Amino acid sequence: MINNYELYKVFYWAAKTGSLTQAAKALFITQPSVSHAIKQLEYSFGNTLFYRNAKGVELTQEGIILYSYIEQSQILITMAEEKMAALKNLDSGELRVGGSDSLFKHYLLPYLEDFHQQHPGIKLHLNHGTTPEVITFLKEGRIDLGVVRMPIIDSQLEVRESFQLQDCFVAGARYAELKDKVLSLNMLLQHPVILFSRNSRARMAITEIFQSYGLTLKPEIEVGSVDLLIEFAKRGLGISYVTREFVSKELDEGSLFEIQLDVPLPPSHVGIMIMRNMPLTSAARSFIERIR
Repeated sequence: MINNYELYKVFYWAAKTGSLTQAAKALFITQPSVSHAIKQLEYSFGNTLFYRNAKGVELTQEGIILYSYIEQSQILITMAEEKMAALKNLDSGELRVGGSDSLFKHYLLPYLEDFHQQHPGIKLHLNHGTTPEVITFLKEGRIDLGVVRMPIIDSQLEVRESFQLQDCFVAGARYAELKDKVLSLNMLLQHPVILFSRNSRARMAITEIFQSYGLTLKPEIEVGSVDLLIEFAKRGLGISYVTREFVSKELDEGSLFEIQLDVPLPPSHVGIMIMRNMPLTSAARSFIERIR
């Protein structure tokens, strides 16, 4: 077995150019070094690989057989090098991101649009899910990074805080009498409350807040999307717990108003989640830099 790939590389260029001198120029080495490498190969195989002639060198029958294999490997190596360069330069590859529908729609969409315009050769793969589902996607290798609500406590994951969101309770015209009032949490519970699904991080957080005041938060309606939270509140089906930044349009136009409480609701933190000690693709590194 010959473990020195450089010997095969010298053989390839000598065969391709038909000249030891040209092979030396292509490899930026001396002609004696080319001759020495070929002699090493011939000694190892016990076969003559080249005939010397007036024009340079010509492959023997054994050399032709070896070249037929080495040529294929050299082409594949060249293709691999070109592919690595393309990935590094973001000319090709893919970006796989996990997150909730609401974070994709209300926060990540402009960044994804900008990234796609600058790097059209990168394919975008978006996996939607709750925070626990996105964690699973990441651990299974289905995504490169996840954008999720914190806190995340998992030794396998590294989470970098990115930005803050402020959650709040909102209502529509049917509850107009509450518009100028300040409600206690007990008073709020006298009205139907609409919450997101139980396994969402926002739902867990607001449930814990109520529990800290000795109260149990039982929703009248549970939904699976932020859009439904907004629409149900606008139609007067109850008071929805949503992220203020995600209903800025409705608050501005007056189709929804924020319920004022006598206790503050702490902001929630959103983080960029990756696998700890795992290398990121060039595309993932570039995208993370954009959204920090």
